[in-house]
Amino acid sequence: MTAWVKPLRHWFNTGLAFVYPEVCQLCQTARATPAEGFVCAACRQKVKPIQPPHCGRCGLPFDGALTTDFECTNCRDMDLHFSSARAAAVSQGVVREAIHRYKYQRALWFEPFLAGLLVEAAVPVLRGTKPSLVVPVPLHPVREREREFNQAARLGARLAGALGVPLNTKLLRRVSLTVTQTQLTRRQRAENMRGVFACHPGVRLAGQKVVVVDDVFTTGATTNACAQALRRAGAAEVCVWTVARGI
Repeated sequence: MTAWVKPLRHWFNTGLAFVYPEVCQLCQTARATPAEGFVCAACRQKVKPIQPPHCGRCGLPFDGALTTDFECTNCRDMDLHFSSARAAAVSQGVVREAIHRYKYQRALWFEPFLAGLLVEAAVPVLRGTKPSLVVPVPLHPVREREREFNQAARLGARLAGALGVPLNTKLLRRVSLTVTQTQLTRRQRAENMRGVFACHPGVRLAGQKVVVVDDVFTTGATTNACAQALRRAGAAEVCVWTVARGI
């Protein structure tokens, strides 16, 4: 870590403490510091981490006892371009609330909490696979101007730093502005994402292992479209990691 980063982060956290009282921004009762993302220990206990058993392809959790790898019916019915998709936690309760406020209300103080979940879950798995680079799901320029930041890029930067691999925000681009996915079915989401992403002309990823990062994995339509573009550019393997997984 660059020498000036830690002092800068210290002063940033000190500044936050002046603006916001050191209280959890989710329950508004217990103490929580800027370094904790203003999320207290009690709220952190409500996070439901995703653990085996789960689908070997998309990471969908399975309630029950399984002793062998399995692929869920959704994955068997889809043309998937990523080798695997994993998430740190279920998208519910405190995690869903923090992500929503982080994305749509610019509640950037939740970033240490959300990035911490991602890094803690992903790093032990990814270190063994030796990824080449981390690529965040890009926003369309219009959407990024509206939001003023790309949450996937910020979360991806934290993961790339923990892994010690490059973050590339210029490799993949979003070539069209799509309607929101929220009310669409699985099939409609896949159609909505068709041809939305492309690598910049001249990009060659021969033999590289790419980690695609986003905040939430729901049906996988968005990250699958990203993986398809990266594979077309020559990536040997694409895996997906997100903070949360819709169930």
